[in-house]
Amino acid sequence: MPKYLIGLYDDEDKLLAAVETFRKEHVPIHEVCTPFPVHGLDHALHLKKSRLPDAAFVYGALGTLTALSMQIYMYTIDWPVNIGGKSNLPFPSFIPITFELTVLFAGVLMFLSYLFVNRLYPGRKALIYDPRQTDDAMVIAISDERAWDTARSLFQKTGAIEAKIVER
Repeated sequence: MPKYLIGLYDDEDKLLAAVETFRKEHVPIHEVCTPFPVHGLDHALHLKKSRLPDAAFVYGALGTLTALSMQIYMYTIDWPVNIGGKSNLPFPSFIPITFELTVLFAGVLMFLSYLFVNRLYPGRKALIYDPRQTDDAMVIAISDERAWDTARSLFQKTGAIEAKIVER
């Protein structure tokens, strides 16, 4: 079972300053957990930009392509009906269904991609370092045992309310 040295913070400004300090001292941070979004935390952790918007575009394009090909096939090949001499490809009437399938594909596939990438499947047990992380405390977890001595002193220096070792 892996062990972590965690530091608990009660203020988001202290947390951001601590993350910056840990980065400057080259102490590897395993994870930072907060009960609410902290503006600037992703920048402080130097996280890469999410590729979810790119995936959303691809999923939306797939929905558009599916809707148009489905309607073109139905109107021209499967069941061509001549209604008052009008065209077999009435593209303006395709707009509502195309829009709906674009939104449906993008929304559903983004949701499934998010679950897959974050390994959020039914029955998965949440990794809770400390029960207070879901209420009012912010947690920095350090997994590298060689950096624990440095991390302990940095937790004290940066104003952590508590530092302890947990086993998860």
